[in-house]
Amino acid sequence: MNTTINTPTTTPAVPKDRIAGLKENWKADIVSGFILFLIALPLSLGISIASGFPPLAGVFAAALGGLLCSQLGGSFVTITGPAAGLIVVILGTVERFGGGDAGYHCALAASAVAGIVLLILGLCRAGSLALLVPASAVHGMLAAIGLIIIAKELPLMLGVKAPAKAPLELFAQTPHMLMTMNPEIALIGFVSLAILIVHTLIKHKVVKAIPAPMLVVVVATLMSAYFGFGAQHQYSFAGQQYLVNPDKCLVRIPSNVLEGITFPDFSKIASGAFWFSVMSITLVQGVETLLTVAAVDRLDPFHRKSNWSKDLGVVGSVSTLSACIGGLPMISEIVRSMANISTGAKTRWANFFHGSFMIVFVFFGAAVIQLIPLSALAALLIFTGYRLASPRVFKETHQLGKEQTAVFLITIVATLATDLLIGVGVGILAKLMLHIFRGAPIKNLFIPDLSIVPVSDDEYLATARGAFIFSNFIATKNRLDKIPKGKRVQLDLSKTKLIDHTVMDHLHHYAAEYAETGGHFEISGLDQHSTASQHPLSARRLRLS
Repeated sequence: MNTTINTPTTTPAVPKDRIAGLKENWKADIVSGFILFLIALPLSLGISIASGFPPLAGVFAAALGGLLCSQLGGSFVTITGPAAGLIVVILGTVERFGGGDAGYHCALAASAVAGIVLLILGLCRAGSLALLVPASAVHGMLAAIGLIIIAKELPLMLGVKAPAKAPLELFAQTPHMLMTMNPEIALIGFVSLAILIVHTLIKHKVVKAIPAPMLVVVVATLMSAYFGFGAQHQYSFAGQQYLVNPDKCLVRIPSNVLEGITFPDFSKIASGAFWFSVMSITLVQGVETLLTVAAVDRLDPFHRKSNWSKDLGVVGSVSTLSACIGGLPMISEIVRSMANISTGAKTRWANFFHGSFMIVFVFFGAAVIQLIPLSALAALLIFTGYRLASPRVFKETHQLGKEQTAVFLITIVATLATDLLIGVGVGILAKLMLHIFRGAPIKNLFIPDLSIVPVSDDEYLATARGAFIFSNFIATKNRLDKIPKGKRVQLDLSKTKLIDHTVMDHLHHYAAEYAETGGHFEISGLDQHSTASQHPLSARRLRLS
C-alpha cells in the first residue's frame, strides 16, 4: 500500500494578522466572538461550580483566555478558556486539601505552579511532547473524564445530595438518586438535557444559529421563575415534601465582581499531594491544549500553522495569572474552537471579542446570572461528558483494532479506580507492554531505526526498520523535519516489523502538511504487513515469510 498526498489545488487568501487583521475582518470576528460568548458563559459557570470553585472563577479564566491568549499565543482561531476536561483534576485537588475555601485556595496555588511548569515547557519548545501519549490512552483519558463528569454532576441535576464521592460508587447509587430526586429541580435538568439532545438532531439553519447552551439557560431560567426558585419554599409532590433553597439551586456570585478576586494559598507547596496535583493539572492542560491546537490547524480553512510550544507557554502563563486572582486554569478548547471556525471567524480577534463580551456581561449582568438554575448547568456538563464517553467513541476505537480497544479500556478502568494521572500512566505502560509482546525491539522503544539518504537533488529516501511506535515518533519526526521542504520524499516501511495506529495517524497528517509546502510525501512498503482492522490507519505488523 502506498499513500500519496499532493499539494491542495486551491488555498483561500490568508487573512492578515494583528491590527491589519482586525481592520480587515472585524465584522466577521465580532459576530463569531459574540456567539462564542453565548456558548462559553453558561459552560464557564458550570465548569467552575463542578470543579469546586466559585462561579466567577470560570468567568475570570474565560475572559483572561480570550483577552490575553488571543494576543500572546501562537494560534489564530483557537479558543482558550476553562474546559470540562479540567473538572476532574481541579475538583480532586480541592477535595485533596479538605474542600471548601481551604481546598479552593490550595487548588489555586497548584494551578498557578502548573501554569509555570507549562510556561517552562513552552520556552523549552516542548510542544511536541503530546505526541508521546498514544492515541488510545488519550481517548481513554477523555472518556474516563466524561464518565466522571456524568457521575459527579448527576446529583446536582437531580437536586439531591451526592451519596458518595468515588465515580463508581456514584454510578451504583444512581437508582437511589432517581428515587429521591427533587421533582422541580430534576424537571429543569431533564428539560435542559432534552433541549441539548434535540438541538443536535435538528438541521434547520435558524435553529442551528441559536447556541444550544444559551437556549438551555433561557428556558431553564424561565422554568425556575415559574417554580418560584427566587425564594425558599416547600412543596408537596406525590405525597412527599420537598425543599427549594435558592442558595443551593441557583448560581450565586457577588453583586460586585471585584469581590470575587482572591489569592492562592501556597502553604502546602512542600507536600507530595501538592505536587501530585500540579502534575495532574499540567498533564491535562498540556495534552488537551496541544491536541486541540493540532486539530484546529487541520480544520483551519486557511491552512495556517500554529506555534505549538508558544501556545503551551502562553496558556500556562495566563493560567497562572488567572489562579492569582481566583480563576480557573484554562486550555485551548476544541468544541468552542470548532464553533469559532464554523461561525466564520478569520483571526485571533474572535477569541479576544469573546473574552471582552464575557467581562462586560459579568460587570453589568450579574443579576441575570443569579437567576440561572444549577441543574441546567449540570445538564450542560452531563451532555458534555456524554460526548466524551459516548458509545460512538467506543465503537470508533474498536474499529481500530482489539489492541487499541484494550488500551482504551485499561486507561478508563484505571482512571476510574484510581486517579487521572495514574490512569494515563497505566494506559501508556499497557501500550508499551503490548508492543514488546508483539515483537517491538527494546532498542526501538524510544529510538527509531531510520536512515535518510538523498536520491537526487529533489528526491529523498527514508528507510525504517524495527518498530515505528508512539514512544519513538518524536525522534522520527525530528529526523524527517531535517529534509528540506518542497522535495519528493519516499518513506519505505517494508522492513518495519511493527507500526502502531498512533504513528500511522501522525504520518498521515505529516504527509498532508508536507504536501502543503509544495512537496510530495509517499509512504510505501506496507504490502507485506497485516492490519489490525479494516481501518486505513490501523496498526500494521510484518507478516512472517
